[in-house]
Amino acid sequence: MNKIIRHALAATALATMLSSVSATAATLVVDVAGANSSSDLESGNNSVYSYNIGSGSRITGIAYNVTLTAYEPSWLSEMALSFGPSDISAGVTLTPGYQIWESGTGTYAESVSLEDIGFDFAVGADGLLRLEYFEEYDDFAGIDGVWNSGTITFTYTPTETGAVPEPATWAMMLAGFGLIGAGMRRRTSVKAAVTYA
Repeated sequence: MNKIIRHALAATALATMLSSVSATAATLVVDVAGANSSSDLESGNNSVYSYNIGSGSRITGIAYNVTLTAYEPSWLSEMALSFGPSDISAGVTLTPGYQIWESGTGTYAESVSLEDIGFDFAVGADGLLRLEYFEEYDDFAGIDGVWNSGTITFTYTPTETGAVPEPATWAMMLAGFGLIGAGMRRRTSVKAAVTYA
């Protein structure tokens, strides 16, 4: 019995450890190279991408280090990125060159906790995070600016889903099967001892 209790305690500790790991934040790193900002948000002319981060996952932070170019007469302050759920029901706009009222090339880096400023949000049931690179003021036909290089890192908290068991659930199930097996072996040996006595 002592051995079974020790195995149960070890399995519980493992399950607790795995559940705390599965609850930690995850990251999505997006390479911005070649994305175009052409016109107003949702105009259909901009670079738009979607990333599956899991149903209901909550975006909690963003960090970026990007280089972008605004073509004359566009300004760096007009180049922006909108990110949010695929149905565009919520989201945030990032403007790396904020208040830079000139054309040309600029490099910008920053890290922001969206939770701290009250801008965190959850993606929808489809699990898609939608990114649209756009121009806050459409100066002319064609591309107003390009995101030359760099990355944007989104920090998010995945939600638990019932479809695929989490590692902690698997650990608890395996521990349970092990305890049942140990109990069955023990009972069988006791029955054998009684039967042959």
